[in-house]
Amino acid sequence: MDFAEIKRWIALWTVEGIGPRRFVSLVEHFGSPGNVFSASEEELSRVPDVGRKLASNIKKNADFRLAEKQVSLLEKNRFFFLTYKDSNYPENLKSIFDFPPFLFVRGQIKKEDKKAIAIVGTRLATHYGKTIAKSIARELSQMKVTVVSGLARGIDSVGHRAALETGGRTIAVFGSGLDLVYPREHRGLAEKISESGALISEFLLGTRPLAENFPKRNRLISGLCLGVVVVEAPKRSGALLTAKYALDQGREVFAVPGNIGSRKSEGTNWLIKQGAVLVSSVEDILSELEGVLKLSPEKKEEKKLKLSSDEKKIYYLLSLEPSHVDRIATQGNLSTAKTLTVLLSLELKGLVKQLSGKMFVKNGS
Repeated sequence: MDFAEIKRWIALWTVEGIGPRRFVSLVEHFGSPGNVFSASEEELSRVPDVGRKLASNIKKNADFRLAEKQVSLLEKNRFFFLTYKDSNYPENLKSIFDFPPFLFVRGQIKKEDKKAIAIVGTRLATHYGKTIAKSIARELSQMKVTVVSGLARGIDSVGHRAALETGGRTIAVFGSGLDLVYPREHRGLAEKISESGALISEFLLGTRPLAENFPKRNRLISGLCLGVVVVEAPKRSGALLTAKYALDQGREVFAVPGNIGSRKSEGTNWLIKQGAVLVSSVEDILSELEGVLKLSPEKKEEKKLKLSSDEKKIYYLLSLEPSHVDRIATQGNLSTAKTLTVLLSLELKGLVKQLSGKMFVKNGS
């Protein structure tokens, strides 16, 4: 698509009252935004759900100057402009009620991204939440499932990074213009995602990351996917809004159970009570979506680790919640010195991770 045509797409979008549904209706009726602008006010008003007021706005108030600036920024940043008519427009996204007529893209959208799962949750994630998010994202990536999230701090960024670490694909959806990475400290992460996955936004370039943008962003996160996994979230969380959009869009909703005393798990525990699929391992996701994912996991030689009786005992005492060495020693009926030796052996085998303050957890990666 040439820049002149892109300008017409953007100019039509600037018309007050247009919205995604009316935009698509007009383009489908007339064939292109250029033909929309060439139509008379009378012809425009006869299109279902358009009317005279919007027809008048289209003829008089389309902002071609703004559209020209957008095209210049698009060219300067070397972003792609993808319309719903393009063959590589995300297939899942196109099935939602109010899909965006066009997207700004950095990186590449692929057909294989139809097999996508969103991993979302709180920005203030606990060690437990991060460990679970990392584990799920890594396993899904190894099975060639695209991981989608919103580039936010906490669970989102953990999911993106885990997918990248396994050489998998990940897509980050912006709540701002594609030229304004938010949060700023994730610019390096965004760069890496664009190299092997994609960054996408429906917002015009230069749009700041205002709070009102993120609900719109969240509907795209769920819309791109077959299902949404909420890893850790308080009761009032944007992740729960993403889950609501997922339900509205006919997607599957998954939730990771958490400590009943943790405020950061109130949202996920509530989702499970409402009927979300409880996730205790990635198999819970795969079995629920088996019919649509049709996955063939990459076969990998797994080293069968031989553990001593003490190693087995200590390993099964650990969980994804940090535990102090003294407590582990007491539970295992071993001396602290012996317990440390066993933990070191397990750490060398990649089964245990040591945290600060002589705290230990199972390695969820």
